[in-house]
Amino acid sequence: MIIERKEYLNKLITWKDKQLIKIVTGVRRCGKSVLLKMYQDYLKNNGVKESQIVTINFEDLDYEELANYKKLYNYLKEKLIPNKMTYIFLDESQNVDQFPKVLDSLYIKDNVDIYVTGSNAYMLSSEIATMISRRYIQIEMLPLSFKEYMESTGNMNDRGIKYTEYLQNSSFPYALQLKNQLDEIRDYLEGIYNTIVVKDIVHRKNITDTMTSLGRKINSRTVKKYLKSLEKYYIVDIGMRYILLGSKMMDTGHILENVVYLELLRRGYDVYVGKIDNYEVDFVAQNHKGTIYYQVALTVRDEKTLQRELRPLQAIRDHYPKVILTMDEDPKI
Repeated sequence: MIIERKEYLNKLITWKDKQLIKIVTGVRRCGKSVLLKMYQDYLKNNGVKESQIVTINFEDLDYEELANYKKLYNYLKEKLIPNKMTYIFLDESQNVDQFPKVLDSLYIKDNVDIYVTGSNAYMLSSEIATMISRRYIQIEMLPLSFKEYMESTGNMNDRGIKYTEYLQNSSFPYALQLKNQLDEIRDYLEGIYNTIVVKDIVHRKNITDTMTSLGRKINSRTVKKYLKSLEKYYIVDIGMRYILLGSKMMDTGHILENVVYLELLRRGYDVYVGKIDNYEVDFVAQNHKGTIYYQVALTVRDEKTLQRELRPLQAIRDHYPKVILTMDEDPKI
């Protein structure tokens, strides 16, 4: 099952042929490679010839030799078509040695449109930003939103049932193909989690080496235990939360807050926690249009709960919108 990620696809279309490197980042298995394939199909359906598209996935052994940056650059240079735009797609580029040099050299050539994916830990690193400063646009990709999950089922009915499935079955696109097989979904998510911890966090950030240099005994297993012990965090997929904390750790209010947080990111907001006097606002969402304040509560049917959620919003003296989000079908406000 292929789910058309319209929001992200439209962003790529908007930036087509602009002289900026398009970098698609996101957690592993959120659909970055599939997004590039969809965009390539769009190009072909809109007048771009196959010869103008160059695609390399560095997880494919066929391209193993191109992990050397000089060989990669020479290979791509030979593929450029004079006087026509060449679209270059480089997938899982964290496997390339000194990759920023390749980007920097391609960028200065005429008629080259570059699209890159990679894991968050690598693509957000300082050397990438330093090498191609002000020359790129970043598109941050997340797993499926609840709306996308609903659309994947074929209709928008039974929201309550599908919301529960969305939380338990995971928002990673491939999990949909496992069709409610909870044991298989759990194994799949554990594989993603272990890969993220070992490859992106422990290895990339050199956590083990850093702690060892301080005279502390530590290994990858110790780091994973530490990461599991954090008391409060927003996680990119609620299904993964279940495999880390267990299904009995059902803090439904915080789960709803997590879902809202991710949705605000998808909608392009910068999101902060608000503090006014002794009160806390769950989310302060800002973009170029202004600010919106959000309180998130599972229910506000109880009068005391309603007043508790209203109080921080009432303490804010500006005129920006102030919203309470709840699962109640019949909210009082």
